[in-house]
Amino acid sequence: MTSALAASPRVATPSRRARPATAVAQLVGRSLTHSVRDAEALLMAVLLPTIIMLLFVTVFGGAIQIPGVDYVDYIVPGVIVLCAGFGSSSVAVYVATDIQNGIIDRFRTMPVPAYGVVVGHVVAGVLRNLIATGFVIGIGVLLGFRPAAGPGQWLAAFGLLLAFIVTITWLFAAIGLASGSPAAASSYGFVLLFLPYVSSGFVPIDTLPAWLAPFAKHQPLTLVIDATRALLAGQAPGSGAYGALAWCAGIVTIAVAWSAWMFRRRAARR
Repeated sequence: MTSALAASPRVATPSRRARPATAVAQLVGRSLTHSVRDAEALLMAVLLPTIIMLLFVTVFGGAIQIPGVDYVDYIVPGVIVLCAGFGSSSVAVYVATDIQNGIIDRFRTMPVPAYGVVVGHVVAGVLRNLIATGFVIGIGVLLGFRPAAGPGQWLAAFGLLLAFIVTITWLFAAIGLASGSPAAASSYGFVLLFLPYVSSGFVPIDTLPAWLAPFAKHQPLTLVIDATRALLAGQAPGSGAYGALAWCAGIVTIAVAWSAWMFRRRAARR
């Protein structure tokens, strides 16, 4: 009996699932590797907002006069928000590409959480955006940007911008899941990139047409830009900072729920 049991083949045990944190860390590394390989997209995410800042400061800056503040100090927060939008838009394309190529379906057959692919793209997108934001601030300093913020105000500005970057990145990830193709994801996301121009990012609200000013005043990007501008200028952001954080919390909650629903819906179709 003992020899028979010894000779019998062992029953194969199913492979253990990877821990979620470990799997997501590996998927973040995968997304970052793709970013390095897609150097053109990474370069444009930084180069285009920088060109826009150079254009406004050097070409239009002499014609745009804002009492009590240098135009470069006024425009940098708006360019940071614009840079975050450009950097996050690539997340929608990456997610849509993974769906089209069947990568997510392939991960479903492996002992890793398939939704971690989306989380990996989001985390990698946030890291890319933080690097691009630092680069844009550095270019602003070269152009004459002189923030007066203290350590606490820098920390508060960083926290606010981080909340916005996480929010906009999750929103673009949801757009990528909802899109039928990478080209469609790029087109849908491009519409959101116009919002910074209809805000206080480049000109004061009171210079806009009367029919447009109410929208520009109350949209989320204006609250984020105004609060960031006040913090970097060494001033108290007022209640606008709480409004900006409330908008970010609401939008990111909707974006995460939307992306999770779209992910389950696409999984059910296959």
